[in-house]
Amino acid sequence: METLFLKPEREKSLLRRHPWIFSGAVQRVSGQPASGETVRILDSNGQFLALAAYSPASQIRARVWTFLPEETVDEAFFERRMTACLTRRSALGRDFTPQPGQAIRLVHAESDGLPGFVLDWYDGVLVGQFLTAGAEFWRETLVNAAMRLFPARAFYERSDADVRELEGLAPRIGLLRGELDSPRLQIDEAGIRLWVDVAQGHKTGFYLDQRANRIRVGQACAGRDVLNCFCYTGGFSLHAARAGANSVFSVDSSADALALARENVALNGLEQAKLDWLEADVFSALRKFRDQNRSWDVIILDPPKFAPTAAQAEKAARGYKDINRLAFKLLRPGGFLFTFSCSGGIDAALFQKIVASAALDAGVNAQIVEHLWQGADHPVSLAFPEGEYLKGLVCQKQG
Repeated sequence: METLFLKPEREKSLLRRHPWIFSGAVQRVSGQPASGETVRILDSNGQFLALAAYSPASQIRARVWTFLPEETVDEAFFERRMTACLTRRSALGRDFTPQPGQAIRLVHAESDGLPGFVLDWYDGVLVGQFLTAGAEFWRETLVNAAMRLFPARAFYERSDADVRELEGLAPRIGLLRGELDSPRLQIDEAGIRLWVDVAQGHKTGFYLDQRANRIRVGQACAGRDVLNCFCYTGGFSLHAARAGANSVFSVDSSADALALARENVALNGLEQAKLDWLEADVFSALRKFRDQNRSWDVIILDPPKFAPTAAQAEKAARGYKDINRLAFKLLRPGGFLFTFSCSGGIDAALFQKIVASAALDAGVNAQIVEHLWQGADHPVSLAFPEGEYLKGLVCQKQG
């Protein structure tokens, strides 16, 4: 096994069990390990720290598999890790176990001890992402272990996230195991049925991390007029309509997403007249609504990732402030703004400051009445705070 030696005093994060080793912390590498190969991590005094996957193309030069010197990184290792993932989710209750019609995250990369590997379940189909050199190196092993452990009829790969480019990896999509008549699958979310396209949909097909928040939004919408921005295939909109919203107006820039949203409305037998859809740029649409003096009781802002890393935070902050400022202007007194950020480069404290600044610029008073986060099947390791990427605020506008 090749060895990666750290510079003096650069082992502190590893001693806190953080799984990333940046290139600037590396003193030297013995031999010529291949991309994704397991290497030993030693401090400057030659003391063992971890076993990690080597990534020569990335600024994150290695990602830790294990901090235990007696462990071997092999097929049995990955099967144990995935078994532990299933055990943890089973402890959360039936809603977090792979059942017919269910949609859950089974493996959440670093936070589940498997850096770069994401595994989702959609009604008996596993959808996986291999996002790092290490996950790519062990790809076949991970697929085989997943098919043994979970009662799946197929395994579909969605390794097309931008982060693969930073690892020197090309995107890849396709069926790896089993049979799949169609990439369109139907899932059930608290009684709402939804079409999911695992081949073309965002992420692995759907935003599973917002499941609990979609249910929460529905609870606030009875008897109210609702505006859902960046609505994608209509998850928030459907929950609002089923809960008894007076009207639901949904905006997205994707015609394909809106077409699937309309199919979802029909699938659930909801009253079409209460749901309106607009294909438009959300920023432009919000400004137009402001100029038309329109208003709503509940507004949902669930934009795509504006800042994947801290380097893009300043530009992203301007975008978040703009849409939240406009939303506060469109919100009726006493109304609720559900606003989210999934940007890893924007932490919860900064996001709250941005929303507060937006309210100030809009000339409104508002209170935070609730904080929202990613679902329990998207856990956050205490040693890896970067795993806490989704943050949300429920703000009530004062009269």
